[in-house]
Amino acid sequence: MRPIKICDNLYWVGAIDWNVRNFHGHTYTVNNGTTYNAYLIIDEKVALVDTVLGAFKGEMIERIREIVPIDRIDYIIANHVEPDHSGALPSVLGLCPDAKVYGSAKCKDGLEKHYPGKRDFNIVKSGDKLSLGKRDLSFIEAPMLHWPDSMFTYIEKDALLLPNDAFGQHLASSGRFDDEIDNYLLMQEARKYYANILWPFSGLVVKKIEQIVKMGIPIKMIAPSHGVIWRNNPKQIIDAYSKWGNNTASYRVVVAYETMWGSTEKMAKAISQGIMDSGVTVKFYDINKSDKSEIITDMLESKGYMLGSSTHDNSVLPNIAGFLEFFKGMKPKNRIGGAFGSYGWAGGSVPFIEKVMGEAGVKMPLGSVAIKYVPNIEEINQCYEYGVNFAKAIKEG
Repeated sequence: MRPIKICDNLYWVGAIDWNVRNFHGHTYTVNNGTTYNAYLIIDEKVALVDTVLGAFKGEMIERIREIVPIDRIDYIIANHVEPDHSGALPSVLGLCPDAKVYGSAKCKDGLEKHYPGKRDFNIVKSGDKLSLGKRDLSFIEAPMLHWPDSMFTYIEKDALLLPNDAFGQHLASSGRFDDEIDNYLLMQEARKYYANILWPFSGLVVKKIEQIVKMGIPIKMIAPSHGVIWRNNPKQIIDAYSKWGNNTASYRVVVAYETMWGSTEKMAKAISQGIMDSGVTVKFYDINKSDKSEIITDMLESKGYMLGSSTHDNSVLPNIAGFLEFFKGMKPKNRIGGAFGSYGWAGGSVPFIEKVMGEAGVKMPLGSVAIKYVPNIEEINQCYEYGVNFAKAIKEG
């Protein structure tokens, strides 16, 4: 793919990773690949905003060379340290050693640890500007969205926001803009991206959007560092972030469990039936057969969580243990939960889930259900009623 013109003298020069399927280790599945977006601005001075994962440096460099000799780059803006955005930086600096690097103070610290060596690094803060000639770049610090070093770059002339990891999606496609992609797929990937990366920082997301609104800057386009560029309707993703950041949820329950010999699964099905028969939607997952990042995505907009496990060594089974640790870090607000599980001679799984729910900030108005060995008809009915009452709590909550 050749460079893509975004507006006059401003180009996408990033890379498309069609084949990647896991991100952040194996915590996040990217079933539709991703992109590493970098942006080249041609003015009296030439600036490169972000780079790409190191493995794709050759693609980015060739795209830059189609526009301008790479040693013409005067400034490199590093919005974020993470290697998927900075991995090609040493190679680019090797080709334009006189280029100045701009980023936050935390970014300077991070780059020095990731890529030791001397470079002309210039620390910028919110409100600082860098003139390229006809264009000025303004910087907005955005710590913990989603690393301490993160910042946004804004170009007033084009009303273009370059927010790095905010407003992105892990989505490889031949189109570079939102109006070139199916909107359902685009928003589903944006939702998954937010749920698995930015959900723990929702309070900061809301504050940052409020800050940008108060600044009164027009935003005609948003060009994140993953996925497509929002040129047709940037308001759509800003409104979505406001909704997700405020932890707005639907009357829906995510039921997720791990079972050893099927007893906990029987409980899960009875509880789910009670919820559904009461008019509340259920999303049903066996942890061992499901994509954990998809479960987290469904949790983002769900009011209730019903989590279960058989007891193993006085605790939960190992796969749901990992999931619970990941879930706890999401820090959901204004949610209600329930716990259930079967046991043999000691029932440690349900107390463990209750503990995690409490640490995550999820309220449990109905307590939990634990059943010894295989549930009989009366106990199945008990699970069903638990689901009915949980659905009632969802509607009242």
